[in-house]
Amino acid sequence: MNRRIVIAPDSFKGSISAADAAASLAQGWAEVEHDAEFLLRPMADGGEGTVAAFEAAVDGAERHMVIVDGPAGEPITSSWLWLPPTPDAPRGSAVVDLASTSGIELLDELRPWDADTTGFGQAIAAALDSGVSRLVLGIGSSASTDGGIGLLTALGARFLDAHGEPVAPGAAGLCDVVSVDRVGLWGAPEVRVLTDVTNPLTGDRGAAAVFGPQKGLTDPEDIRTVDAALARLAELLRLDPAHPGAGAAGGAGAALVAWGATLTPGAGAVAELIGLADAIAEADVVITGEGSFDGQSGDGKVPSFVADLAADAGVTAMLAAGRITSDADTGAFAASASLTELAGSGEAAQADAAAWLRAAGAALARAHVR
Repeated sequence: MNRRIVIAPDSFKGSISAADAAASLAQGWAEVEHDAEFLLRPMADGGEGTVAAFEAAVDGAERHMVIVDGPAGEPITSSWLWLPPTPDAPRGSAVVDLASTSGIELLDELRPWDADTTGFGQAIAAALDSGVSRLVLGIGSSASTDGGIGLLTALGARFLDAHGEPVAPGAAGLCDVVSVDRVGLWGAPEVRVLTDVTNPLTGDRGAAAVFGPQKGLTDPEDIRTVDAALARLAELLRLDPAHPGAGAAGGAGAALVAWGATLTPGAGAVAELIGLADAIAEADVVITGEGSFDGQSGDGKVPSFVADLAADAGVTAMLAAGRITSDADTGAFAASASLTELAGSGEAAQADAAAWLRAAGAALARAHVR
């Protein structure tokens, strides 16, 4: 019987989509094991590629274009996805992702103080205007640490400074918030938020400390200042800052919980939609991956989730990643391949991710069949 290989990577941010990454890995494996059978199941966890994953999996899904204020405040064209009605969502559902409206990949340079989530909120408002029964929101790949005040402002809330004036966008404005006016805030329908992390809003594992540096917030004093502002926001929103996932997307998770949303692991929701567990149960090997496999990758992200499914099914799991950092735990995988190591540098790997993913697929196949 031919060996069956399930390939279920996340996207490699800024380099290649999850679907193209899966195809490249399969091509590489096939160079070594010609008669292998492949089942491609590109994944997402609430970040980049979430809308595409739902669009590919749901018959009748429709893209709706929308112009929003991007993370730097400049107009950009984005979209949200309409899903057909179901018994529990009789007017249909809308899938909106933060990555394509307020995501870090939309910035030419990091803007730690003024990048914000207004565009995400504007896209959500556009979806609500259509009358949908349910929102499914992906909140990975955020560009900002604004505590979600931008998105709630777009939905009708007002965040005011000591003079009763609306605050500026971004973390800078967050630090000036002393009161919140929710009178005009749009009422939330059923809102399911897909997130790839479980970090709290504040503290050593909070939004500012863990994710702030990725967005340009690097000075320790600045991190403490923003962390204190997030703690004050939690008080104003009557939210427990320790709520798991509240620190996701620079605190957007907290804002959405305060709006009435439920946070749920993004990888699990997408995997359920595409039948990943059933596919893995029939496989001999499963390959997963992402752009950077690091110390945070074990906390709800796609590779760790797929590895757990493989372990439950007694199936061999393997990993391909753009880079594998020294603090990463690869113990769940029988073999791993770093595109950076194969290519000789991160720049070379990113320049032709498809080619190096094919090389990674071949390397993993050789490790398995030898």
